[in-house]
Amino acid sequence: QVRLVESGGGLVQPGGSLRLSCAASGSIFSIYTMGWYRQAPGKQRELVSVISSGGSTTYTDSVKGRFTISRDNVKNTVYLQMNSLKPEDTGVYFCNADILNTLGRLNCWGQGTQVTVSS
Repeated sequence: QVRLVESGGGLVQPGGSLRLSCAASGSIFSIYTMGWYRQAPGKQRELVSVISSGGSTTYTDSVKGRFTISRDNVKNTVYLQMNSLKPEDTGVYFCNADILNTLGRLNCWGQGTQVTVSS
C-alpha cells in the first residue's frame, strides 16, 4: 500500500556530485522521519542522514559538510544532495520513511539505488 521509489544514483568521479530522490506514494496520512541509509559491499547497512517532519537533520560524521538532506512534504519526497563524493561513499543507497496510514505506523524501505564513485 505504500511504496518508496529512489532515483538519481549512478557512476561519478571522485569530487563529483549526485542528487538522490525518494518519492513515497500510496495510502499515506502523514510521514514522520525520512532518511537515507547505505550499504557498501561486504558491510552492514549504515545511517547516512535523516530529517524529521519539522526539518531537523542528522548526519553521520563522514558526510557532514558534503551531503545535504531535504524534503518536500507536499510531494512526500526526500532528497540527498551529495557533493565532494569520495570512493568510500560507494554503495547502495536506501530510502527509509516512518509513515502513518490506515494500517497504523509503518517503517518502509525503498529498493535502493547504486552510487559508485570511481575514476
